[in-house]
Amino acid sequence: MTTLNPEQVTVGAALTAVMPDGVPFRLTAFDGSSAGPADSDIRIHLASERGLSYLLTAPGDLGMARAYVSGDLQIEGAHPGDPYDVMRVLMGRMRLQVKSPAEVLRLVRGLGWEHLRPPAPPPQEHLPRWRRAVEGLRHSRGRDAVAIEHHYDVSNRFYELVLGPSMAYTCAVFPKASASLEEAQAEKFDLVARKLGLRPGMRLLDVGCGWGGMVRHAAKEYGVSALGVTLSKAQAEWGTAAIEREGLGDLAEVRHSDYRDVTETDFDAVSSIGLTEHIGLRTFPAYFSFLRDRLRPEGRLLNHCITRPTNRPVSAGAFIDRYVFPDGELTGSGRIISAIQDVGLEVRHEENLREHYALTLAGWCRNLVANWDECVAEVGEGTARVWGLYMAGSRIGFERNEIQLHQVLAGKVGADGASGFPLRPDWGS
Repeated sequence: MTTLNPEQVTVGAALTAVMPDGVPFRLTAFDGSSAGPADSDIRIHLASERGLSYLLTAPGDLGMARAYVSGDLQIEGAHPGDPYDVMRVLMGRMRLQVKSPAEVLRLVRGLGWEHLRPPAPPPQEHLPRWRRAVEGLRHSRGRDAVAIEHHYDVSNRFYELVLGPSMAYTCAVFPKASASLEEAQAEKFDLVARKLGLRPGMRLLDVGCGWGGMVRHAAKEYGVSALGVTLSKAQAEWGTAAIEREGLGDLAEVRHSDYRDVTETDFDAVSSIGLTEHIGLRTFPAYFSFLRDRLRPEGRLLNHCITRPTNRPVSAGAFIDRYVFPDGELTGSGRIISAIQDVGLEVRHEENLREHYALTLAGWCRNLVANWDECVAEVGEGTARVWGLYMAGSRIGFERNEIQLHQVLAGKVGADGASGFPLRPDWGS
């Protein structure tokens, strides 16, 4: 153990001082100190001074994420591809409190002023908003393209390993809890198709189409002519190749394009599955107006996206913004419904599928754990750690009703108020 002078403070002592309710895990640190119950099932090791600097210079989730992604903060006994069990215990129990500014000064001085020099963040971190000003205004075309590239152009092979054969990176719909991830993803696409009333000969526009799962499902199972657009070049290349492999080239297309560049109109249906989170709240009026204008009279729109349980502004947090979804914004289903209504579309149905997303994330984490070595070889351990952390944390968020997943179905009213909808829903359970 390091010999201390009277003014020095150990990491263990500092943590004990700022957690008045007690340290709910066993901590060991590079300086030989420890804190928390020795018999705790949760054991965390702070392995380096760099990790301490991350924690001191970015208090909260960002500093913790930096230390964890870099390997300076280690959770013993938890697989980095799925730290769910540890996070479930700790989330909500990490209350930090200091008695006074003088106490903060004492602790920082005792730990060492040199630890207030911020280390370079891990390479997986996206630049904060003020440093991206040169890329244009938030949710401009250029800045949106950069944000999408950061998250989606990681590696198609990595996504194959984590998402599975469906390559569906959105909430699945489990017909029963024991259904496989692939069965649930197929059910999600089919539920969207049924809600949209797809039939042979119809035309579908899928904005933010990812790797083309909805496009291919609509073409293969419903004989629909389907166009999907994505800002991710890697996704477009994979989706185009999948369409060719499956012999769907006469019906399906995945286009590398901003959705705002789609000039075609008179679609029978438009699906937006997991795109609304990226476009920004202030863009809602223009976004839903654009989708409305792509529809024929009596055409249908299905919007599927992550939401908040409240319509009040809530920060996504620094970790999510820097490492997962740069510039992403979430709001409540009420605000989404209002925005759809305000552009003249008629909302016909909505439902919350948050429990299904928790099950989806559990499936993705299982895939990441099962394919960990290949995932690390493909994208590096830091990126793989980011994914394990974010997916496990998101699973807990859905389970605890901190985030939700809503599908909202709307229609473009035709002549004399005609909706094109049956008197009762015709898409089943």
